[in-house]
Parts: sequence; structure tokens; C-alpha cells
Amino acid sequence: GARIAAALDGAGIAAAMSSVAGESRRTVSVVSAATGGSTLFNEPGPHVQGMEWQGVLATYARFVPRARVIVMSGSLPPGVPQDAYAELGRVAHGSGVTVIVDADGRVLERSLAAAPDVVKPNSAELRAATGVEGVEPAMRALLDAGARAVVATFGVDGIRAVTPDGAWSARLEAAVTGVNPTGAGDAVAAALAAGLEDERELPAILADAVAWSAAAVAAPLAGELDPGVLASAPASVRVEPA
Repeated sequence: GARIAAALDGAGIAAAMSSVAGESRRTVSVVSAATGGSTLFNEPGPHVQGMEWQGVLATYARFVPRARVIVMSGSLPPGVPQDAYAELGRVAHGSGVTVIVDADGRVLERSLAAAPDVVKPNSAELRAATGVEGVEPAMRALLDAGARAVVATFGVDGIRAVTPDGAWSARLEAAVTGVNPTGAGDAVAAALAAGLEDERELPAILADAVAWSAAAVAAPLAGELDPGVLASAPASVRVEPA
């Protein structure tokens, strides 16, 4: 984690790291300048020992009361319990903190036991977590299983949100030249977190999520946003009841 900590520090981002013995995993995205397509290579990550996981929990518990929104994102490294996000979610809710889960398959499914405020699957993750055919039935299945709201992403087809109070769809009507789709889903999760922290209405949050995602796709490096797209995209986002 030393390189990660150094990179965060260099970017001016505060971080509290809990070290493990294994080397942090890397994710390599190979992008074609000719086609705009990309291939992602994900390392499995280090095996986390039991005491190391307890150290993570202790660090997390110290910082939870300072937060208003927590995003639990990605796969779990070997050795971490599959219900880890449920455990972390219960701790967060105990401090009145809003929880967003952005995960796949079994990890997403097990997180529902702690009633996350929002789950954010993409289309493949939606099917993997529920085994249900059809977007609407699958999203409703996540609600029935414990999620308080479901926001699903569908690439160029936009975003769909389902809550007990209603459903909305949001998409970008203007064309954006894609460079690297890696990180687009993370941009959506970031927009959701920022909007929930500011207590904005869900349609406005979805509009930001679409714009931030488009700006992420247009940037060559994952984790960056294209400033031109970020400035122009909001005017082209359409949000409507679904």
C-alpha cells in the first residue's frame, strides 16, 4: 500500500491506510487509440490474514463517526469474509452514516443483510447478484432482499434507479467520444455519494451521475474526468420517471 498512500498524498487526498503483508493489487487497462476499446487486467489481490482484517475493522470503526456517506466498492481480496460489506454497513448505520455498495455477485448479495441505502450494480452485476431475468424484476429483487434503493448502470444506455417511492431513468442525449470506460462506474458512485451528502433529490443526483460518468469515459486515465465534458454534459442529460 505504500505506493497507493504516496499517490494519494501527492494528489492532496487524505487517507487512513491499514497495512497488510501482501502486495497491493494492480489493475491495468489497455486502451486502443484506434477503436476506443479497452481490455482490463485485474490482479486477484493479496491474501488477507484474520488479524489483518481485524486491523482494517478497527481503523474503519475509528473513522466512521466522522463520515456522512460511505462507499463500499469493488471485489474483496482473498481471506476477507464474503459478508464484509454487511459487517461494515452495520457499523456505519450504527453511527447514522449513509451506505452505498458498489459490488458484484455474492459480495453484493451478502451486503443486503445490512440494508444498504443504495446498491449500484451494472447490468452484468445485476444479473449475477439476483439470477433474475429482466432489468425491472432484477432491480425489484434487490429491493425485496434489503436494499433501500437500487441505481443500475447500463453504459451508453444510461442509468436507472428504483426505490420504494418510484423509478427514474437518466441518460446523456449528446454523443461523447469514449476513450477509457474504466472508472465510469466509480464516477457514478462518487456522484451518488456527493448528492446524498448534500441531501439533493434523486433525479438531480442521477443527472450528475450521468454527467460525471461521461466525463470519466472521455478522460484517458481512470480516475480522471474530462473538464470539457464535465462542463457541457449536464445540459444534455435527460432524467424522467420510468
